[in-house]
Amino acid sequence: MKLSIKKSGRFTYLYAVKGYRDDKGASTSKVVRKFGTIEGLKDTLKGEDPVEWARAQVAEMTALENAGKQEVLVKYKPSVRLKKDEQRSFNGGYLFLEKIYHELGLDKICAKITDRHKFEFDLDGILSRLVYTRIMYPGSKRSSLEDSKRYIEQPACDLHEIYRALSVLSGESDFIQAQVYKNSKKVFTRNTGVIYYDCTNYFFESEQESGLRQYGVSKEHRPSPIVQMGLFMDMDGMPLAFEINPGNTSEQGTMLPLEKKLNGNFKISKIVVCTDAGLSSYENRKGNNVGKRSFITVQSLKRLKGHLQEWALQPQGWRMKGKGPDEIFDISRLDETNDEIYNATFYKSRWINENGLEERLIATFSPKYRDYLGYIRNRQLERAGKAIAKGTAKLGRKRATDYRRFISQASYTPDGELAPMTKTGDCLHNVEQEERFDGYYGVSTDLSDNEPSILKYNGFRWKLEDCFRVLKTDFEARPVFLQRDDRIKAHFLTCFLSLLIIRILEKKVNRAGQKFSVRKISDTLAGMDFCSIPGEGFVPTYTRTTLTDHLHASAGFRTDYQIITKKEMRKIIASTRKKDEK
Repeated sequence: MKLSIKKSGRFTYLYAVKGYRDDKGASTSKVVRKFGTIEGLKDTLKGEDPVEWARAQVAEMTALENAGKQEVLVKYKPSVRLKKDEQRSFNGGYLFLEKIYHELGLDKICAKITDRHKFEFDLDGILSRLVYTRIMYPGSKRSSLEDSKRYIEQPACDLHEIYRALSVLSGESDFIQAQVYKNSKKVFTRNTGVIYYDCTNYFFESEQESGLRQYGVSKEHRPSPIVQMGLFMDMDGMPLAFEINPGNTSEQGTMLPLEKKLNGNFKISKIVVCTDAGLSSYENRKGNNVGKRSFITVQSLKRLKGHLQEWALQPQGWRMKGKGPDEIFDISRLDETNDEIYNATFYKSRWINENGLEERLIATFSPKYRDYLGYIRNRQLERAGKAIAKGTAKLGRKRATDYRRFISQASYTPDGELAPMTKTGDCLHNVEQEERFDGYYGVSTDLSDNEPSILKYNGFRWKLEDCFRVLKTDFEARPVFLQRDDRIKAHFLTCFLSLLIIRILEKKVNRAGQKFSVRKISDTLAGMDFCSIPGEGFVPTYTRTTLTDHLHASAGFRTDYQIITKKEMRKIIASTRKKDEK
């Protein structure tokens, strides 16, 4: 601040004036305080020099401002209209994401890529905005550019530069994933003792096949081209690496090639890979039964050989999780009125040899899980009966969870008429076969760890399913509107990085017994808006909550004061770009 002395007519006026830059970066100034005229102050100050007195006042105001203790008085007039096209509302929630973005060194990774390719557009600015908007305002690349204009730091790129950047990011995907993994180990401990792999697919609005966009088995059962994503995750639910494959690719052959990248690019050689039954082929298990690699995979008991099924379903020889290994149970004689017994998981295991592959088969049984499966099947039988009675049953593909598997229709009656739909003649047989396996579950592994530990590792697979849910639902990664393969791959790279960043933030804020979901965190960040006060700073317009308190504690800065001066906001922005070395 400085003292301004202006003469007007017979009087000389004294003002405290502050210079600042407006939202467009132009230099301007505003009057902070009017002291009055020199002529009038002479009478009031009783002999004290008005100019020196005013300078002292300005110095005191400046000192208070530097200490962050000044009062900010803003005057508004109901008769004055807003300036046309003047942006007054800005989002500051992205700053919490920006801090993690820089902790992962993504800005430096972009700098290395820029030096390698010698392009002139701002790759860091584009990638960061695509990531922040994917988390907070998911949408198309065009909408991402528009939504990023909400941020306190405005974007400095055009739409065509975003598409050019996507092509670059696609070619550098493996490099970015490897570098981010390396940098992430400086931010938090990566728990890669057991890693988890699964595949999912994403559909397109377009009906035309091309490149990666191919018709395949859609998990959403949509008649649209799809692409397939294979994703590795660590034990803490943090994404590790991914690959995009054509939609008609069998998921069985996608895991081992990505494992080679983990070994080569990530320097992860000692791994235990955990998968579901869909990826438990003999080739995958054999491929992870070499060197320092091992496997844990779900094993369908229904597909076992007869003597192994008989062993798995035998009621004798079971142990109970949480009890000593010497305590043996007969599950046909359990006292299920005892809550501990009813809610318990029982297990037994044996080593088997399949074509030279030594593995351990672990069977589990749960009374509670048995009753749950029975309840679901009875509901399906009810739906089948109602559909037949109403004549609304539609025959088609009969999945294991589809009530239509209990319905059949003979083509014609003996009189040559179209036969009505009925429950299948062997419906009772089907139900009996399913009931045999109610409550049972199988896991196969080549590890010699105790059974409860193996089952615990396998139990973390739900976290990978939750990763897919976040990508598809919270981040709206589908439908995909891009056409070119390189841009499709880059789209999923930004989704992958967004998932990693939000998982890190989720881990940081979920402390002291709190459990905030990804959706809650992203919605809160999107709502952390500020009203810009020209020449003064930013007034928070969001509601302070327990979650915002945890966000500020995790980031090491606060934006929940009555007003954040421009100087303080610059400090906050600068702090998000400093890496906290572990």
